[in-house]
Amino acid sequence: MRALLSFFTVYPAGRATLEDAARSQHLLPLLGLFTGLPGVLLLFSGYGLPAGVAAALAFGAVLLAAGLHHTDGLLDVGDALMVRGTPERRREAMKDLRVGVGGVAALFLVYGPALPALSSLAAASPGRAALALLAGEVAARSAMLLMLAFGRPAETASSSAPFVAALKTGPRRYVGLALALALPALVALPLGAGALAVVLVAPLVAAGALRVSGRAFGGIGGDATGATGELTRTLMLLVLSAGPVVG
Repeated sequence: MRALLSFFTVYPAGRATLEDAARSQHLLPLLGLFTGLPGVLLLFSGYGLPAGVAAALAFGAVLLAAGLHHTDGLLDVGDALMVRGTPERRREAMKDLRVGVGGVAALFLVYGPALPALSSLAAASPGRAALALLAGEVAARSAMLLMLAFGRPAETASSSAPFVAALKTGPRRYVGLALALALPALVALPLGAGALAVVLVAPLVAAGALRVSGRAFGGIGGDATGATGELTRTLMLLVLSAGPVVG
């Protein structure tokens, strides 16, 4: 877990190599508990702050806890999807340091719905909102693990390649898949029986993202994997903010 904290968060966990993180990636869903923690603490301030303010601070906190790495991936994927042409051209667009309209649109479409969903949860109950955000963080990392477990790197030099290779076979693969499929629902279970529906969110988003990445980019990469996690969090918050689920 220390290697994952070092590689995927801003927490002071010492230095770790890409290979160290790849060997520990079967624990990736558990990392959501750590990135979600600052957001949980800030949501409990909703008992003294306006719900919208607490939700905005909490949402920003989970993004910052991950070092904004996956936010950057979302921007890159949005720009690349706007490029017409071959998968190679789109992959080159992802490496461009400039942010275009596609990246801005992706950021708006993914984060725009998440904040009001979290705000509505916080207005009803800061405790429920905290649990929903924590479940969203776990689901985001679960979808990322599923991408790595079933995807194929678009390039041999991709940062995703060691992670994909480490999940090909062996007990780590099955431990990781079990955590990815079960942990989001377990975290959300106190929100009500309807929360069991969230077990479908990460697998469905990962399946869709694998299809899009294969067609658009020729496979997966770090940016596409991170963007998938960001979309998964938003869909989790939308599902959990629906009345039948949290009621």
